[in-house]
Amino acid sequence: MADTDKPLLIKRYASRRLYNTETSDYVTLEDIAGFIRAGREVQIVDLKSGDDLTRQYLLQIVAEHEAKGENVLPINLLTDLVRSYTSGMQSMVPQFLQSSFDMLRESQSKMMENWQHLPNPMSGVPGFEAMRKQQEAFLKSMMGGMKGWGTSGPVPEAEDEKESPANDELAQIKKQLAELQSKLSKL
Repeated sequence: MADTDKPLLIKRYASRRLYNTETSDYVTLEDIAGFIRAGREVQIVDLKSGDDLTRQYLLQIVAEHEAKGENVLPINLLTDLVRSYTSGMQSMVPQFLQSSFDMLRESQSKMMENWQHLPNPMSGVPGFEAMRKQQEAFLKSMMGGMKGWGTSGPVPEAEDEKESPANDELAQIKKQLAELQSKLSKL
């Protein structure tokens, strides 16, 4: 079994093919991107010279994803990065970017941790309660003429109304909502 604490060593041959030393097979840039997405560190070295090519290939992976329309990096950020190479800020940019991504990772981790301890995971999201109230007000205004909507609670029904198609549909919607909330709370 591979030691996932060590970086996965990828060797680049003179033919420019990339070789996974753990599985003894050739890999593509997309394979390398998959290893990284799975949480694995990689190190890409030139077989002949021993030069570390990791940075070059990671930049190539980012460039290919950007070229496919998977725009993650805004134009302003790319422009600022180019400017940083020609200014005195070149030494500050790497530390700033690294600390920004560290903070992002940490906040994502804390959010996931907090969601596990909440009865409704969405209730921990800033602005969720306001959004819920807006949706409730919208539904009240749209459904105000229907029995049971637009009041603080359900309207008691007459005995002959219990079997109406609208009530069956409402019961199905409530059931689906409960199932969805259950699935969310498990996340």
